[in-house]
Amino acid sequence: MSETFSLTNTTKGKLPSLPFADMKDTVLGEKYDLSLAFVTPEESQEFNKRYRQKDKPTNVLSFELTPNSGEIVICPDHAGEHSLGSLFIHGLMHLKGFEHGSTMENEERKIRERFGI
Repeated sequence: MSETFSLTNTTKGKLPSLPFADMKDTVLGEKYDLSLAFVTPEESQEFNKRYRQKDKPTNVLSFELTPNSGEIVICPDHAGEHSLGSLFIHGLMHLKGFEHGSTMENEERKIRERFGI
């Protein structure tokens, strides 16, 4: 596993067995320092309220900390129809600098296909 990747799970749920570190390395590079946290709806709502002024839980948030480090926060209870792998890839794309649109969707599709998601 990449030394520049950490995963925290504050939920009581079991996480899927996905190559999160490999996906991170593919999108952001091996030297990018990434923290991934799976959180409860209450924690998600607090993050969303604090950083986006939206007082409700959300499925994924991405935070760039420096040009070479960031954090992705995923709330499995609010994943809806999206897989946790797809949400993680979506967060990676935001950290890479993409904004919502067809270019981002195409890049996400390529990574999902590469990792069978």
